[in-house]
Amino acid sequence: MFKAKLSGAIRHTVLLGLFLLPGSALAFREGINLPRGVTSISSDIYDLHMLIFWICVAIGVIVFGAMIISIFLHRKSRGVEPAKWHHNTAVEVVWTAVPFLILVGMAIPSARALIDIEDYRDYDMSIQVTGYQWFWHYEYRGEDVSFYSRLDDDSNRARQLRAHREIDPLDVDNYLLEVDNRVVVPVDQKVLLLLTANDVIHAWWVPELGGKKDAIPGFVNELWFEISEPGVYRGQCAELCGRDHGFMPIVVEAVEQEEYEAWLEEMRDRNAENEDATQVSAIDVAR
Repeated sequence: MFKAKLSGAIRHTVLLGLFLLPGSALAFREGINLPRGVTSISSDIYDLHMLIFWICVAIGVIVFGAMIISIFLHRKSRGVEPAKWHHNTAVEVVWTAVPFLILVGMAIPSARALIDIEDYRDYDMSIQVTGYQWFWHYEYRGEDVSFYSRLDDDSNRARQLRAHREIDPLDVDNYLLEVDNRVVVPVDQKVLLLLTANDVIHAWWVPELGGKKDAIPGFVNELWFEISEPGVYRGQCAELCGRDHGFMPIVVEAVEQEEYEAWLEEMRDRNAENEDATQVSAIDVAR
């Protein structure tokens, strides 16, 4: 009788697990899980995350499975007498060696990923990133291109209190995740970011690029990525930095080399026009 009930409970548990698997897969696909991203670093981090995740799942199934079976088979109502022993060399060797081997198996890919993350050599271009309350400044080193990047105008108008709101947030594409000036980079180029801040600590984070680093006043942090696919990748400041912390998004657009060169020329012309306008204004003030 008991064996029939136990087998029925196990069968129902297995069926429930199979029923929930599609939902789990959907949850992973819809963003609960880490994104694989579009860089080698983000892919390494994702693979490492999934390796450790499934190791934890396997350990959980073994441990809780043993507990559940013990609860059913050795409960007091069955009159089971507990075994009395205090030493077993084989068991002690196993429960010491197995966790050690598991940790080594996780440490090797972890060390490789950390070495790659911290490898800032042989970069193709560098961008100095400065965080402000509550926007970003980007300077393309050696290219005579720099600009500020703020929350786009539509999102800024839509985020106001209802009495002062000029536009419905539902009518804004990429609400709170769009900027007036995007960071444009070429694909298949190693980009080094030099991160700092002007006022308080910020953090530069784009999930699909696989990295997050603090931008700290008076200190320079480094972060690199190499995007393999053209596209638009969105992130945000990930360090609580004051009143408008939630309104300083990051948008990186990866394009082909020819399009990137054309964008650089356009930005140089715009910077030259802004510089000329500033000089004219300074002359007018001096008069």
